[in-house]
Amino acid sequence: MRLPTNRQCAMEGDGKKMDQAPPFRNPFVHVLKFSPLEKAKIALMTVTLFPIRLLMAAFMMLLAWPFAFLASVGRSETTVEPQCLWRRLVDIILKIIMRVMWFAGGFHWMKVKGRRALPAEAPILTLAPHSSYFDAIPVTMTMASIVMKAESKDIPLWGTLIKYIRPVFVSRSDQDSRKKTVEEIRRRAHSGGEWPQIMIFPEGTCTNRSCLITFKPGAFIPAVPVQPVVIRYPNKLDTITWTWQGPGAFEILWLTLCQLHNEFVIEFLPIYTPSEEEKRNPALFAINVRRIMAKALGVPITDYSFEDCQLAMAEGQLRLPVDTCLLEYAKLVRRLGLKPKNTEKVLQEYGNRARKLEGQKLGLDDFAQFLDVPVSDMLRDMFALFDEHDDNCMDIREYVIALSVVCRPAKTLETMKLAFKMFEAEEDGAITEMELAVILKTALGVNHLSVSRLFTAIDAQDTGKITFDKFRIFVEQHPDFAEDYLYTENAGLHSGPCHRHQTKPSLSSPNLQGTAATKTANGICPDFSPNDHGTIDGLHKKHN
Repeated sequence: MRLPTNRQCAMEGDGKKMDQAPPFRNPFVHVLKFSPLEKAKIALMTVTLFPIRLLMAAFMMLLAWPFAFLASVGRSETTVEPQCLWRRLVDIILKIIMRVMWFAGGFHWMKVKGRRALPAEAPILTLAPHSSYFDAIPVTMTMASIVMKAESKDIPLWGTLIKYIRPVFVSRSDQDSRKKTVEEIRRRAHSGGEWPQIMIFPEGTCTNRSCLITFKPGAFIPAVPVQPVVIRYPNKLDTITWTWQGPGAFEILWLTLCQLHNEFVIEFLPIYTPSEEEKRNPALFAINVRRIMAKALGVPITDYSFEDCQLAMAEGQLRLPVDTCLLEYAKLVRRLGLKPKNTEKVLQEYGNRARKLEGQKLGLDDFAQFLDVPVSDMLRDMFALFDEHDDNCMDIREYVIALSVVCRPAKTLETMKLAFKMFEAEEDGAITEMELAVILKTALGVNHLSVSRLFTAIDAQDTGKITFDKFRIFVEQHPDFAEDYLYTENAGLHSGPCHRHQTKPSLSSPNLQGTAATKTANGICPDFSPNDHGTIDGLHKKHN
């Protein structure tokens, strides 16, 4: 597989061309590299400035607690009390304390552009890009409400501070929680400015700020004017970003507090009032707001989503490398509606049909016929991923392998079994080294892969062929085979930073779950968007 080199622009949600080309940088990966001088500075700050800043920040939070507790006592969760003098005073005191806390963390001055709208003008603030827990800075600056996990309010100290800003809580234990959350947001948004503004990060997960990924529609379902807000961290060394693949939470905190100064810029863009069409279609509303925010930031927009993040982080035996093409492939599968509901049945059917073709190459029209979809620009983009030699043909078996990885990323054994079935010879049920290379490079989403060391290790009897049973036995005995035999042999292949030094799951386990299913992206923007939030059909709103 390979990313096409002749793409001029990508497709937007309604099938129209986007204004900007999609990024080729994985938005869910953050790699930090330090020069010797930077390492020396961090070492010095670790034993001098870091402990002082950490203690000061902790003290400020402790200082804020009694004020937040006093203001929260006896307050109703369904009605808004008049903002009396003493509550206004508490609000000012808490803002000052929080500002001192950020100052102690190295955020000495914060640049604010534009004017924040009043709650009656724009009940909802949409913030992007979301890249770190330091994105809590705008919350403490504005004391706006946010959407939070219900479990957060039970955390000692932190829970009291959270309850003070009157968040909208999402409960994991309540099956109807998402629906209730959207209804509560709608109720507050239509209160005429009585309730505090709600601050929402519509991306729903953290990225490295290289682009704006798909906006979830939850913030746009109430169909009220929103104020887009963009945030920037123009630091020379990016210790802020906290993505799924990269430095962990404590490492980010440590490195950031070790910097002499951390910059932060927040820009309030003009209020965006939805059209009648956008009011009926929250997804279209979200797309148009995202475009405006991307233009202000000077970054591209892409249809990568939280689901792609889960794919990148799945703990299968073949964890995806940083430069995989499968994220682009997964995006096209999703937008073309090719992800099957009955995954196992459809994959087996595809596998049987592909096997009968015996490696016969397909053109674009044949590819469309195989999938039973019309030829379109998006399908051409999909075809180009597999047209590695620019000869206008592809091997459908590679499409089936990639689809298996996208649909069940943690089940490496199932994907390999399907692949062997499509490639194996009828007389002995075995495949060659070249065929193994095709299978594995497709499963990893890379253009080239050498598998000589791996094949030789599996083919201990030097027969020139291996069966699926031999492969399965080998990887069960060598659970780290990808790291030991593929990444070491292919210098240009880089696995995600968080995959190193982790306990690897057993390949034979039928119920492997990706780490993305158990991790939470952050504590600020849980996924509360309902599944039936509408479509992205319809034309974009035009702006002068």
